[in-house]
Amino acid sequence: MKRCMGAAIGVEKPLVHCTAVRVDQVIPSLASRDAIGVHTLNLRDGLRAAGIDSDVYYGSHTPDVEREGRPVIELGRAGRDRWLLYQASIGSPVYDILAARSEPKLVNYHNITPADLLRDWEPAVAYEVALGRTQLARLAPQSRFAVADSAFNESELHALGFAGTAVVPLLIDMQAKSDEPDPELAASLARRKAREGGADLLYVGKISPHKAPHDLVKMLDVLRRTDDPAARLHLVGSPLGETYEPALRTFIEELGLSAVVTLPGSVTGAELEAYYRAADVFVMASDHEGFCVPLAEAMGHGVPIVAYGVTAVPETVGDAGLVLDDKSPVTFAAAVGRVLRDPTLRSVLATVGRERAASFDLAASTQRFVSLVQEAVAA
Repeated sequence: MKRCMGAAIGVEKPLVHCTAVRVDQVIPSLASRDAIGVHTLNLRDGLRAAGIDSDVYYGSHTPDVEREGRPVIELGRAGRDRWLLYQASIGSPVYDILAARSEPKLVNYHNITPADLLRDWEPAVAYEVALGRTQLARLAPQSRFAVADSAFNESELHALGFAGTAVVPLLIDMQAKSDEPDPELAASLARRKAREGGADLLYVGKISPHKAPHDLVKMLDVLRRTDDPAARLHLVGSPLGETYEPALRTFIEELGLSAVVTLPGSVTGAELEAYYRAADVFVMASDHEGFCVPLAEAMGHGVPIVAYGVTAVPETVGDAGLVLDDKSPVTFAAAVGRVLRDPTLRSVLATVGRERAASFDLAASTQRFVSLVQEAVAA
């Protein structure tokens, strides 16, 4: 992309001076299997396709994406026509490097979990998120424009004093099923359902106190007593920190549910596909979500959703699930039981869910994001 300026200097036609504009992204950590990492790389590709030079600079990285970017210490000298776009999602020393630079800045906000939801369990992580919110507030006066991935996140930007803002969903293909289901896991899940009956309930996300998988375990305990004695719950995701997951496992054991609640940890794409295809209902009891990609992925797979309706959850789910004002175990279990008993409701939710997932179209969202960047740079 080139920014051009014409100036009449006593000749019949003005001379036009064009300079290349580049928009480089700065991110605390770049990871291949992280939603924000995938989003960042897709945005880079979209900017390049539109003729805007763009690279990614990271504080840390997973080995498989090392060559997709460069260390943030290699940002080099400030360029006259260079912009920096910061991917804000956690507190990081990378912010200090960004804030000290003279280039005009753009911000992409993915939400930062409130520290009080983590402090009692993971104080180190609570410190990082508290720092992240402080750093985000400090960015407001420097930001020329900010993009949030939900209206809920945009409202937080407004509260911090960000002026120009817009909403664009995460640049992730919510419908893609690039992986075939892991055959061994798919067969195991199918055999167990055939042998025991019962529904397979699925949660995907961090095993973290603010995601509240413990409330899903409470719900399962009630559901097995009221609607489905053979129901199972799969809690898929890596643990946040070191203290919460062991406590959750102990809680599950004390309720006598160890045989029907699985915590497989981080799984491959093929294994995740097997879990989605086997799921009867996707369940979410989180106390805080800025967007929640797994909800959109569940919709893309046609899996009915029952979710606690706080923060960005109602916005993401729309009419594609049962969104609850109350996540007490009895209320939550009753909603899940209703979905399991009613094939018409399941079918409607699956159809609406696929349509809802399609509204987060990757190509359209990328085009909108790039257009917003072009407008901000031109202004």
